[in-house]
Amino acid sequence: MSGAILVRRVEDETLDHLREDDPRAIRSRRDLRRINRIMGNASILDSLLQGSLGHPPTRIAELGAGDGSLLLDIARRRARAWPGVTLTLVDRQDLFDATACAAFADLGWTAKAAVMDVFDWLEHGEHRRYDAIVANLFVHHFETDAVRRLFVAIARITGCFIACEPRRAQVAHLGSYLVGALGANTVTRRDAVLSVRAGFRDHELSACWPDDGDWRLSEGDARLFSHTFAAVRREQRG
Repeated sequence: MSGAILVRRVEDETLDHLREDDPRAIRSRRDLRRINRIMGNASILDSLLQGSLGHPPTRIAELGAGDGSLLLDIARRRARAWPGVTLTLVDRQDLFDATACAAFADLGWTAKAAVMDVFDWLEHGEHRRYDAIVANLFVHHFETDAVRRLFVAIARITGCFIACEPRRAQVAHLGSYLVGALGANTVTRRDAVLSVRAGFRDHELSACWPDDGDWRLSEGDARLFSHTFAAVRREQRG
């Protein structure tokens, strides 16, 4: 493995510091939706959810949800089998609009945004338990100690947590330099490389989970560029 990605390294990504209405941010978010489709992340998360839940969920939250497009993709696949799901979309930026809300409503799902820092939401919100909490290309933004803190807070309010993150491997590292061929802008091109360097491999996420023996943990590679993690309470599957 290249020395550039042998050791995990977290650096600030440009998109995280741009205003919501900055044209570069708008373009980069569009790039990310395209990259998500190419990576198949909605399909990966959908499969993990289906395999982890022992019953149709009624409450799901997504951390770092952005405009909600990823969960909307999953909703279109699952709405018939999972009717009436209530979603909470957590993000520091207010990107979830009325059009997306209506798209969920058309499928019989109810979605609401929680525009706040994820730790504030997890640690200070008044939560009913969630059937599942998901994260897509989000956990890699945090240093290892912060990932541990994040996981402790998540484990308190759900019996199922699923994440799809960048895979820290040579093939993904190479791929991160090729996103410009998709027409990605300079923000996306820079952030793609940093995301892979901050990504995960082996059992790094499992090592951060507060496992008291009541959880089934699974972690591994998915397709060429993704790394997945699932933590499911043993009672969750009933």
